[in-house]
Amino acid sequence: MSASVRRGRRLCFLLAALVVVADQLSKAWATEHLAGAGVRPFLPGLLEFTFTTNTGAAFSLFSGASQALAVVSLAVALGVAVWIWRLGRAPLGRARCLALGLLLGGAIGNGIDRWRLGAVVDFLALVPISFPVFNLADVAINVAVLCFLIDLLAPAASSQG
Repeated sequence: MSASVRRGRRLCFLLAALVVVADQLSKAWATEHLAGAGVRPFLPGLLEFTFTTNTGAAFSLFSGASQALAVVSLAVALGVAVWIWRLGRAPLGRARCLALGLLLGGAIGNGIDRWRLGAVVDFLALVPISFPVFNLADVAINVAVLCFLIDLLAPAASSQG
């Protein structure tokens, strides 16, 4: 296995670890400073802090199914970790490395909440649109999806040029 493949794996796992640490620290801060505090503006007209917990998934789907979702989080995290570990001999592209690291970190971050608290801590709310309250793990997962799309479409775009 080449050094660039090993380096790509390490970068994926390092990014995942950074996401987990940032997510858990931000949730601890939110729990300590925002619980019961109502709505607090952060970036006026764009983003505000609103503490809530969610026993479901995105958009409160499967609300009350925290135990099942904890198992799903664990399965996703294990699946992504195995995917990273079993990468082929080719160096990992930036978009895919970002996607895998962000997805792994986001799944672990929300999974920790589900296993430890029975619900996910959410505290970020977009002001201009009606959108569910979210957290840094959610942001990481959504950016991961975007990176997967870029990775998927980039070869197609370069071959059409």
